[in-house]
Amino acid sequence: MPTLETHHGAVLTYDDRGTSEPALLLVHGHPFNRSMWHPQTEHFAERGFRVVVPDLRGYGESTGPAVTSLKDFAHDLIALADHLGLATFVLGGLSMGGQIAMQTIADHPQRVQALLLADTFPTAETPEGRRNRRAAAGRVEKEGMRDYATELLPKMVSPRTRAKNAEVTEHVFTMMRTSAPAGAAAALRARALRPDYRVTLEQVEVPTLVTVGSEDEFTPVADAQLMHRLVAGSALAVLEGAGHLPNLESAAEFNDVFGRFLNPLRPRPDPQAEER
Repeated sequence: MPTLETHHGAVLTYDDRGTSEPALLLVHGHPFNRSMWHPQTEHFAERGFRVVVPDLRGYGESTGPAVTSLKDFAHDLIALADHLGLATFVLGGLSMGGQIAMQTIADHPQRVQALLLADTFPTAETPEGRRNRRAAAGRVEKEGMRDYATELLPKMVSPRTRAKNAEVTEHVFTMMRTSAPAGAAAALRARALRPDYRVTLEQVEVPTLVTVGSEDEFTPVADAQLMHRLVAGSALAVLEGAGHLPNLESAAEFNDVFGRFLNPLRPRPDPQAEER
């Protein structure tokens, strides 16, 4: 797999499939890795899009100094886009990845051509939430990821998915339990300190798609509706029966919704070029 060593010592592993515009840069959530986006990588690369999917620093096969804020992740994404020659790109993120996407568009609005916010929320952490994230960080450092992953799984995927899709359920559990505790802990502490992104969303001027699973316990439909109201002209899609990971749980429906959003962004053929 290709890798990039950034100027601050992070080594990012990523997939880069397809060649045509617009390029999609997809950001996974916690505690996952780039394989979370496998159904989208395959689907959209086969349809001509360039799809770039990194492991975030501290996750999957990526390494480097521990992050201290979501800005560190955003800097990594821009470094990867620069390395690949992506002047602009469609930026998509799920859960923590959505918050990293919001941080990225806040810091580098000129780089983002369009935005996908999946199963995420924009508000700053509450005092109780900060305590819980810091406690979870200490726990995974001390105990590892297995028990943490076991407890999270019923909230990550819907009852329908657990009952009818053992392959997706096992994939989600495997990603969680094999995540590096140090990377997961650093990200938990960084998320505890995240800012409020509601003003950022009010300033977004690019096409935006908000998606959410109807059964999502972590970021329920009301969170998606809030983001939809904040981003003028945005589209909202609720994927019925899916939990926190509709891109895996309802991959065909998710790809259809995302594909219809992306199609108007494709470059139009030049009629004069065809005549020549």
